[in-house]
Amino acid sequence: MASLLSSRVSPSSSLCNLSFSHSLGDKTLPKCHTRRLHFRPVKSTTIRAKIREIFMPALSSTMTEGKIVSWVKSEGDLLSKGESVVVVESDKADMDVETFYDGILAAIVVKEGESAPVGAPIGLLAETEDEIAEAKAKAASSSSSVSSPVPPSPPPSPSPSSSPTPPISRVSSGKIVATPYAKKLANQQKVDLNKVIGTGPYGRITPSDIEAAAGIAKPSNLGAPSAIPTVASSPSPPPPQQSSPPPPTVKGGAGSSGSSVQGGGSTVVPFTTMQGAVSRNMVESLPVPVFRVGYSVTTDALDALYKKVKSKGVTMTALLAKATAMALAEHPVVNASCKDGKSFTYNASINIAVAVAIDGGLITPVLQDADKADLYLLSQRWRELVDKARAKQLQPHEYNSGTFTVSNLGMFGVDRFDAILPPGQGAIMAVGASKPTVVTGGDGFFSVKSKMQVNVTADHRIIYGADLSAFLQTFAKIIENPESLTL
Repeated sequence: MASLLSSRVSPSSSLCNLSFSHSLGDKTLPKCHTRRLHFRPVKSTTIRAKIREIFMPALSSTMTEGKIVSWVKSEGDLLSKGESVVVVESDKADMDVETFYDGILAAIVVKEGESAPVGAPIGLLAETEDEIAEAKAKAASSSSSVSSPVPPSPPPSPSPSSSPTPPISRVSSGKIVATPYAKKLANQQKVDLNKVIGTGPYGRITPSDIEAAAGIAKPSNLGAPSAIPTVASSPSPPPPQQSSPPPPTVKGGAGSSGSSVQGGGSTVVPFTTMQGAVSRNMVESLPVPVFRVGYSVTTDALDALYKKVKSKGVTMTALLAKATAMALAEHPVVNASCKDGKSFTYNASINIAVAVAIDGGLITPVLQDADKADLYLLSQRWRELVDKARAKQLQPHEYNSGTFTVSNLGMFGVDRFDAILPPGQGAIMAVGASKPTVVTGGDGFFSVKSKMQVNVTADHRIIYGADLSAFLQTFAKIIENPESLTL
């Protein structure tokens, strides 16, 4: 859990107004007492409480904006230092953030599901109840100056007197009432809570309502699946949907939140936060002058070793990462990086980032100090990182500290491919599948050996062809004689 939630004191509030007035009467004090009077505040001190701005934290070096997944606390709740307040979706993970201050959550400026740039106010924290009204007024003024998506108003019912009113999942203030698990499920399934009518007590949205909206399950009181759960006894929900003009935005479907339908049936889907981060990183790497070198590696000995250690929990990813790290230790320039175009850095650690495809994007968990870690410990770390990546719980240092990246598509049967160089790194290695290949020995006889093609993309500003060729030769020797991997 990251303690990244910070705050700023409102410019309008003052820390302390001190009164130095004192009645001396007709008596004259000694000079020493007169000096004390100028520097010591008297008892009549007026102190105004603080209204602090809770702003969007920077959860990673590449994060430019964040999305509010859910507010753990509601307006009016008391907060204690170190307590979780909000869940923020960064460019790579969802993170619980804590507060450094005690106080009252006076106002929420950025609602759940909305985004804000790093450093923008997302809430206001008051010290006492007396400042709540002032904080709410400030939040209202700030929200009015920033355009935010407004949920569509429900269409009027054609016959309100003849049909029963379905339960509404909002209180008088307009806040959506849903169970915590329903909110989490709605976020996972990309279901807009504004489009869901709750069937729980007082209109509360339940997990079954979200499942019905996402098309996962049918509620017991519905005869047919629908994008919006309604009460079976009410015959009037279909007419309101037909009476209102079709909106240009399709909401409620899994994976189609915010998508727009255009002519010819095409659908435009906006990037998720993670997809946006991947897009920015790829565009950022375009100006870097790169070159590519391929190398064919015999993997018979590695395959035999893998069969022996697989039962002990060792993964092929750990074997490749360990071999790569050992080769980088002998060729540190391939582990170097150039960020300003004027100098380059020999990185002190060898941190192997491994590309992993997850739902909705791509992330690169990092095996830190892979050259020093034991093979079995490395495999254990990798399993933990993958589990955290799929749950979107990786910490920033677990995905943005890589010095060299490995991308493996061999499990999909891909022979060879080229990978795009990640920003801030010197090289990335693309690993293909190991397949039986007919080769000719030094004696002229034919034999069949397993061969694996690896292609490395490198920054030509700091790595040259001879450097990369020497690295690949060392990597091939380690793979073809893998006994050193288990030491």
